[in-house]
Amino acid sequence: MTEKLLEFIDSSPSPYHAAANAEQALKSAGFKRLYEHEDWSIERGGKYYAVRDGAAVIAFRVPDAEYTGLNVCASHTDSPSFKLKSSPELEPVNSLVRLNVEGYGGMIRESWFDRPLSAAGRIAVRGSCGIEIKLVNIDRDLMVIPSLAVHMGKARGDGEGVNIQNELLPLLRGDGGKTITELIAESAAVRAEDIAGCDLCLYNRERGTVFGADNEFIASGRIDDLENVYASLAAFIEAENGTAMNMFCAFNNEETGSLTRTGAESTFFEDTLERINESLGISRASYLKKLASSFIMSADNAHAAHPSYMSKADPVNRPRLNGGVVIKYNASGRYTTDAVSSAIVKELCRRAQVPVQEYHNRSDIPGGSTLGNLMNRYISVLSADIGAAQLAMHSAYETAGAKDAEYMYRLFREFYSHSLAASENGIII
Repeated sequence: MTEKLLEFIDSSPSPYHAAANAEQALKSAGFKRLYEHEDWSIERGGKYYAVRDGAAVIAFRVPDAEYTGLNVCASHTDSPSFKLKSSPELEPVNSLVRLNVEGYGGMIRESWFDRPLSAAGRIAVRGSCGIEIKLVNIDRDLMVIPSLAVHMGKARGDGEGVNIQNELLPLLRGDGGKTITELIAESAAVRAEDIAGCDLCLYNRERGTVFGADNEFIASGRIDDLENVYASLAAFIEAENGTAMNMFCAFNNEETGSLTRTGAESTFFEDTLERINESLGISRASYLKKLASSFIMSADNAHAAHPSYMSKADPVNRPRLNGGVVIKYNASGRYTTDAVSSAIVKELCRRAQVPVQEYHNRSDIPGGSTLGNLMNRYISVLSADIGAAQLAMHSAYETAGAKDAEYMYRLFREFYSHSLAASENGIII
C-alpha cells in the first residue's frame, strides 16, 4: 500500500493529473464513463463514473436490486501550491528571469524555498474544431525559489512573514533560454501560439520516500489529501456490490473553500444523484427515504500532535503517526462528526481491526473545515470527518505514518462492504 500510494502521489503533480489517474484506475477496473453533456443510461449492477472539468471525479456502483442507501467516501485532489499568472515571466533582474505566481491555498510558505520545482496542470489549445484540453507536466527539474543568505539578514515581507509577491518567485532562466510558454508548448507537443489558456501550478519535484529507523514514516508532497484519494479509490474498486450504492468522490478546490463547479460545495454530487435516480426510475420520495440510510465519510487528513510544539495540541486528544484512523470533532460544526456518526466509524474500525484516534482543536485555536459540511448543504446525510494523522500539513514536503494509509484503506473496505439502515432507535449496521 505505501509504495503504491507514493507512486500515485508522484504521478499526480496537479489536481488534473490526480483526477486522470483515478479515471485510469476506474477504466481499468471496468467502470464506464458518463459525460455530463450526454444522456445517461444506467443499469442495475453497473459501474460508472463522471468527471467534471478534468479535476473532480464521482464514481458509483449500482446494486443489482434497488439501492437502499448511499455509502460515500469523499476526498480532494488539490493541495496548496502556487499558480502561474497570465503572462507569467517578469522582467529580468540582474539578468535573472523569474515567474509571477500567486498562492493557492494556505501553504507553509518557507517550505517552498530551495527545492527543485516544475509546473503541471492543463492547457486549452486552439484547434480546427474549437478548444482542446491537454494535460501538461514539464517533467524535469525546472525552477528553484532561492532563499536569502543568512549573512544578509532574515527576509521579511510586510509584517506577515515571507511575502509571496516579492520573495516567493521561482527562478526560471537567465537572459537567454526558452520562455515558460515555449517549454509548456514543447511538453504538450503543441505550438506556443495555439495555447489559449493555462491552469498550471508549481509542484515539488522531490519524490516521496519511506524513512525512519524501522521505515515507519513517509514523506512526500501532497499527502494531504492524495493519501485519502488513493486509499478510498483502492477500496472502492475492490469492493463488491451490496444493497447500498457505493460512491467514490474526489473534489477539487478544497484548499480554497470549495466554491467552484468542481468543489464539494458545487452541485456536482447532487446533479449526479439526480441523474442516477432519473435513469433508474426512482421517485424523489423514495430517494429522500434512502438518504436516511446513507453515510458520508469525509476523508481529509488530521493534525498529529507535533513533538516540538505539544502546546499547540489539545491537552488530551493528541493523534500520533501510525496510531490509526483519526475521527475529527468541532463544536462549531466545521466537522460533521457527532455522537452517532463517530459511533458508526468506531464500530466499522473495530470490525476492520483498525485502531482509532480522536482529534479536537485546542479550544483557543480555530480549526479549519473540510468536505462533509459543504456536501451536506445540498444533501442532508449522516456524516463523519476522518483522516490519517500527519505532520507539516500544507508544507511542500509533508510527513505521515507508513501504516496509516493501510488503516484508512481497511476502514474504507469495511465501510463499502456494509449497508446502513435507519431505525426507530438508531442505525443498523
